Amino acid sequence: MNFQKILLLLVSHIIIGLIGVFIGIYSLPILTAPDAPNEHKIQRMSLNASYTTEFKRNLKDSDIFHWGEGTVSIGESYVTLMGNLAPGPDYKLYLSPKFIETEAQFEQFQHLMIQLGDVNTFNNFVVEIAPDTPLEEFNTIVVWCESFGEFITSAKYR
Repeated sequence: MNFQKILLLLVSHIIIGLIGVFIGIYSLPILTAPDAPNEHKIQRMSLNASYTTEFKRNLKDSDIFHWGEGTVSIGESYVTLMGNLAPGPDYKLYLSPKFIETEAQFEQFQHLMIQLGDVNTFNNFVVEIAPDTPLEEFNTIVVWCESFGEFITSAKYR
């Protein structure tokens, strides 16, 4: 075998390996996600919400792999989403005092935010929050991928 053939085989195997890793990282959270809450449960919980807002796909740092869309309801003890998030690992839900739509903004203002909890489903979600959470001190809800430092979505609720 000549050098060019060995190099071609090596490069092609590395590329296929990287594609496999990417597919695994992307699909593992989907395969291991718990069952999403049904729409009836989300609607029932949303009736007593203090705030309602919308996740939209057209934010600055949203792209094909990092997005959210749907109706977000924020109550005294929960946050619900009736909609969808792009699948991914290790999503966290935050409250922010400033509207965030980029990774740079998130990193700049993270020290002012509070983490509410984990987002484990991508088609609807319910995240319980502590009863003494000062919702009125914040105005934006943010979904952040902790593992990769990626902005997913956000919405201003007041």
